[in-house]
Amino acid sequence: HFSLLTSHSSLLTPKVILWGTGIPRREFLHVDDLASACVFVMKLDDETYQHHTQPMLSHINIGAGEDNTIAELAGIVKETVGFEGQVIWDSSKPDGMPEKLLDVSLAARIGWTAKISLKDGIQRTYQDYLKESQ
Repeated sequence: HFSLLTSHSSLLTPKVILWGTGIPRREFLHVDDLASACVFVMKLDDETYQHHTQPMLSHINIGAGEDNTIAELAGIVKETVGFEGQVIWDSSKPDGMPEKLLDVSLAARIGWTAKISLKDGIQRTYQDYLKESQ
């Protein structure tokens, strides 16, 4: 339920209410890393791909390989946009799954890993938003 527009306009309000407790963990991947992974996998030679996969298990998980709590995400967004208000957690709303983290060991074995950290990705996205909104 994250929105960069809402986060930016919330700079003017003293508080932001977020769903859940902030405890669940999620994995986030910057779109540039996803694009890089797609190109990397498409350029794999058949021998390498077939060596590392099986006919009924041919997928390659693409992810950051680390997760953060939703509260950590909120803190990064708060710091990035300069929000000085209060983050309030509405625990009457659902948290969802406690953790979502992919096993990206196969991608790493064949030579691909994510390069853009969550903090750097949020900062880049916010700077792009500021440029586009002027």
